[in-house]
Amino acid sequence: MRFRTRTGVPWRDVPERYGPRGRVYDLFRRWQRDGTWQSILTELQAQSDAKELITWDINVDSTVCRAHQHAAGARKMGIYKGSRPAVSARRSRTTTALDARAAV
Repeated sequence: MRFRTRTGVPWRDVPERYGPRGRVYDLFRRWQRDGTWQSILTELQAQSDAKELITWDINVDSTVCRAHQHAAGARKMGIYKGSRPAVSARRSRTTTALDARAAV
């Protein structure tokens, strides 16, 4: 269990020398539910504090995180295609001499 929590590997990658991964996981969960891990942590902290190995400083992070502009109601469907030109901005059709005679 210590190997897994120290290295962060998935349970399936725990070495076989520690036994079947299902059994290791079950023991880990049992200790987690009954408070064994919490009591181990509390005891280790108390021993380290008694030896003055822990510095109990308070650290407050004042980082500001802002959501991207699209996270606040941007279109949900498709890719943004930009604005289309107005109808009056379309190019007029090329006029030929034949078209000019027909218009008269």
